[in-house]
Amino acid sequence: MISDKHLKIKLLLLPLASLLSCFAIAQGEWSGSVSFDTRVFSSDALYENQDDQNFSVAIEPEFYVDLKEGDQRVVFSPFFRYEVNDDERTHADLRELYWRGTFGDLEIKAGAVKVFWGVTESQHLVDVINQTDLVENIDAEDKLGQPMINLSWVKNWGTVELFVLPYFRERTFAGEDGRLRSRFVVDTDHPLYESGAEENHTDFAVRWSHWIGDWDIGIAHFTGTSREPLLIPALDNGGVVLLPYYQQIDQTSLDLQATKGDWLWKLEAIYNQNDREDYIAFVGGFEYTIVGVNDSTSDLGFLVEYHYDDRDENATTAFENDIFIGARWVLNDVQSTELLAGAIVDADSQASFASIEANRRLGQSWKVSLEARVLSSMDKQELLYDLRGDDYIELQIARYF
Repeated sequence: MISDKHLKIKLLLLPLASLLSCFAIAQGEWSGSVSFDTRVFSSDALYENQDDQNFSVAIEPEFYVDLKEGDQRVVFSPFFRYEVNDDERTHADLRELYWRGTFGDLEIKAGAVKVFWGVTESQHLVDVINQTDLVENIDAEDKLGQPMINLSWVKNWGTVELFVLPYFRERTFAGEDGRLRSRFVVDTDHPLYESGAEENHTDFAVRWSHWIGDWDIGIAHFTGTSREPLLIPALDNGGVVLLPYYQQIDQTSLDLQATKGDWLWKLEAIYNQNDREDYIAFVGGFEYTIVGVNDSTSDLGFLVEYHYDDRDENATTAFENDIFIGARWVLNDVQSTELLAGAIVDADSQASFASIEANRRLGQSWKVSLEARVLSSMDKQELLYDLRGDDYIELQIARYF
């Protein structure tokens, strides 16, 4: 049975789906990937009904067709994952389904779109348009498609973007059988909202971005429903569950990146106003790259970033006074081999979270990726403490078409 929220999304995007069906497939182009993933956890599960290994398959095709000699485009990119162990991780989404038109200095997008803001490596504080698809990965890099109307003006003094966001997408969470979840399951069937309009609240955002010399600058303001919920304990059939509570916020943000030779200096900062506790947070640091290590074609980069949140122990993020140290190795070979390794260490408790991500292309159509997360070095006061038994290695094999 289709839930009310999924039905509303489908009704909102129906005009675009009808538009897309008007064009023969031969007029556009298909691409995408099918991936096979397996995760192996190094420790026994902390909670009942969890497995030490899981397997999933995902498909993410993309179709686009250009109209009016390229001045208009329709893009369609659905996503589906089937997970053997966790029913909540078996899910489908419209990552993108939108129409884009270019009219001189003005560009218009309407539909479900993915928008990315941010410059830092270890956290994207300013990236507030799209909801996080948390069942995909705990690094919060995967996003759900956001229904919107987006207007962009490109001028020699910068780009101004306006966003009207008429529908809210709730965050996904692992289910009772899934790993990488909190001690108490998040009940996504009974979300709470500060706004009486709930998921139908219309959000707005505006952003100005430009480059000045070596500097790339972005200044934005968002007003509406927070993409990051507070988790409120509640009783359900005699047991404790967590209910996601979505506040109304006003958030002003700044992102900066300066390119100085082999150095990249980065900063993301926000000021968040809400009905519970206004706060300031930032993440900033640098990336230094050695180009052509030992006269080879490979590049080696070193990354250092500092995280701050003035809510301290009341912060809803695990990174309120933490340091990230990492390294990126890019071979620049035919197989596009890359490796990124790093760790975030709490400056107060010395708790740490480490990760390794590596990928390499095999031939023209295949890609193998390896990911490892180490979460065991967790203090009891840390928000990630409930994940202390969920260290894992994931192998992904993807076929691109």
